[in-house]
Amino acid sequence: MNQRLKKKILIGAGIFVSLLLVLLVLLFAFRTKLLEITLSRIEAKIENKYPVDFKIEEARFTDLNSVVLRGISLVPHERDTLFVTDSVHATVSIKSILKGRAVFNRLQVTDGYLTARKNGDINNFSFLFKSDDEAAPADTTKGGRNYGELLNRLIETAFDNVPDQVDFRNLNVSYVSPNRTIDVKMPYLKIDDGKIATQLAVQMDSIRNNMLIKGTIDPGDYHIATSIFATDTLGIRVPYVHDKFGATVKFDSLHLSLEDKSYKRERLTIKGDAKIQNLVVNHPKIATEDVHVNESAVEYVVTIGKNYYAVEKPTQVRVNKAVASIEASYQTAPSKIIDLKVNTETIPANNFFDSLPPGLFENLEGIQAQGDLQYAMSFHVNMDQLDSLKFDPDLEASKDFKILKWGKTNIEKIKGPFVHTVYEYGKPVRTFTVGPTNPFFAPINQISPFLRNAILTAEDAGFYSHNGFHEEAFRQAIITNLKEGKFVRGGSTISMQLVKNVFLTRHKTITRKVEEAIIVWLIENLDLVSKNRMFEVYLNIIEWGPNVYGAKDASRFYFGKQPNELNLAEAIFLTSIIPSPKRYRSSFDSYGNLRSHKGYYYRLIGGIMRRRGLITQEQYENLYPNVTLYGRARDLIVTATDTTQIQEDTSEFELETIDLLDF
Repeated sequence: MNQRLKKKILIGAGIFVSLLLVLLVLLFAFRTKLLEITLSRIEAKIENKYPVDFKIEEARFTDLNSVVLRGISLVPHERDTLFVTDSVHATVSIKSILKGRAVFNRLQVTDGYLTARKNGDINNFSFLFKSDDEAAPADTTKGGRNYGELLNRLIETAFDNVPDQVDFRNLNVSYVSPNRTIDVKMPYLKIDDGKIATQLAVQMDSIRNNMLIKGTIDPGDYHIATSIFATDTLGIRVPYVHDKFGATVKFDSLHLSLEDKSYKRERLTIKGDAKIQNLVVNHPKIATEDVHVNESAVEYVVTIGKNYYAVEKPTQVRVNKAVASIEASYQTAPSKIIDLKVNTETIPANNFFDSLPPGLFENLEGIQAQGDLQYAMSFHVNMDQLDSLKFDPDLEASKDFKILKWGKTNIEKIKGPFVHTVYEYGKPVRTFTVGPTNPFFAPINQISPFLRNAILTAEDAGFYSHNGFHEEAFRQAIITNLKEGKFVRGGSTISMQLVKNVFLTRHKTITRKVEEAIIVWLIENLDLVSKNRMFEVYLNIIEWGPNVYGAKDASRFYFGKQPNELNLAEAIFLTSIIPSPKRYRSSFDSYGNLRSHKGYYYRLIGGIMRRRGLITQEQYENLYPNVTLYGRARDLIVTATDTTQIQEDTSEFELETIDLLDF
């Protein structure tokens, strides 16, 4: 290379460097103007997309690539201000500004206020969740809103607006409506390299929660995992459920993650897990005292679409040491269809009983056992085809399963004499011994066969053959209750009624039915008590009228007889009032005659007893729906004046008396 060529190259390089320096000087000199132009474009883009006024009052560089933005506000048209902040400090990519965009690599926001307001149908935030092509309200004429689509937009909006690095100071979020006010104060929020850390003070109604949140986030994969910890001894108390349901729910920590989401064929599927430490639940319909769960967790797969909600495989729920797989779906159109499947793997029996939350099943607390248990249940119902309802529960035990030690309650106490207390509305009303020392106790062989067989016919014909449960009766009860839209029929066997009366009479709670089923299963499957003894105890404790308990007490109260002297008509009458013993008077008119509607019941029960060979054809033909009251029952029931002794017209008085009794 000759000297002349080298000189030209050097001159060219010098000119290039000079031009580059000039460009850098010009860029440095006009960078603020470029920033203003870029931000103006961003403002216009936001205002074109949403019905809002978005303003940045001041924007300037503080050094080569650091900027400060002041006076930022987002005000929906004809609505209250949604967001305002004093200042934002950030680092910005110069390259992005040259392309007409502003990419902020780090945000420092000070004194931010996000205020969502709602009054009736008017609010200042719903526009954020509308899709680009959503120009009109949701069409509810074709089956309603697709909540899967709505939740998908909410998730994407949240994740798409997460910056790489954030340092918020004094961020305040509030929601204000006529019925509720929520205030969230956030002293700091940091997001750095996918790590989240924040402290919150949340005030909702009268409940204030102080908590610390740590976690990780990957907006590109829609992944977030957070852990929420209480920072005081009160724990984290869940609001709203107290006002709405009268319940208390609190916990020490919550670990929650969203690991994946997909939106296909207008259905959103989300996957993740959650775990709660030291959960405490209190509600009078659940249990009479606090229910404690040391640890509970769920690995979930949930799908939501239009008219469709499902919990899918491989969802698992764990309560302490007990794990169950759950599948559930609810379709709302064109027909309402509910499906539910619950399955557990083989679990050591001790783990099962140890996992029952204290306060929930008091009679089962402290049980020690050996062997294994496994549970499976499937349920299906189409609300337009209720008669096809399917319900199939199954609890199996290994061959070596047995109870080594009873805990709080000795279930085997009903083998021999025991003290029984009757409760009404959670309060004791009478205590007596179920055994020979009680003069009102009647051994089963001293109770009329008519009464025993009538009760078995009406209450539980398969008592001596089933294992404590009558699945078909329970299925029919569910069908009837769904058809009526309220509880009108139970599916309880005599075994279940016995357990309810002996062990579960104190308080009526949602979980009492589960506890009842477990105790019945233990009694029947372990052959703890003979069927005869179970029936004998049942006949001696059930209610039959005002402070009347047991067959002997009932026989004497109504008829002045011993229970072995009852005839067929008297036995069927006593059977008829077992479901509602407190309404015993409604069976009679004011003269002590059985009302006409009892005739159907007599024909029904008598006919079944005849077909099953429990009574003869002659006994059935001589069965008449009437009984003769005697003693205390007659004094309480017969109120009409004897017209054979009084000649004057008393029809008006009698009519008024009957009306009062009916009322």
